[in-house]
This record gives sequence, structure tokens and C-alpha cells, in this order.
Amino acid sequence: MSIKSSDWVAQINRMPGDLFFRVYGTVTVAHPGIVPTLVLSPLQDKSFDLRLELEFKNSDEITAQVETEKAVTYKNPGNSNVSGVSIFFEGKLLHHIKEVTITH
Repeated sequence: MSIKSSDWVAQINRMPGDLFFRVYGTVTVAHPGIVPTLVLSPLQDKSFDLRLELEFKNSDEITAQVETEKAVTYKNPGNSNVSGVSIFFEGKLLHHIKEVTITH
């Protein structure tokens, strides 16, 4: 299955009182009833590169069969030192984010 995605961003927020790390992007799904999610992969290496898995869930609502772009986000509270993110779907690399934005 081929997945269309775009606009991937990884961000570390170091603003006092609101430390977090997040990844977000846009994924094209077959119909609006499909909900894309990013989850932490159980397979992680010892580097600061984070591995996430893209998963799809059906919402069981009745929808038109039309391709739809949906936002997808992974967020983890607290301090982070992630230097890159690899996003996988069904065991294959979908996208790699090399640059992580840091906000202060």
C-alpha cells in the first residue's frame, strides 16, 4: 500500500512551563472515517533518532468514499534530545525528518 504524506515537522519546545516534543504532518486517507495515528515503535536504537509507527483506525462512522487529507500528531511531554525522526508504515520507512526545530 502506498501512502501519501507531506509537511512533516519535528519540534522540541523548551519554553519554561511547557516542555514537550512533537511530530506532526499530513496523511492522505481513503475516506474521512479513517483516523491516522503516530505511536512510539517498540523498536528503538540507542541513538537520539526516534522511531514512530503510522497506524490507521476506522471510526465506524458512515462517510463518503473520497480521499481526504488528515493531520496526524505524536506528542510527548517533558524535555527531549531527539535529533531526528523516522516514520514507518508496515515495517517500511515512510519519511525521515533530519532537522528538529527547537523553540525557546
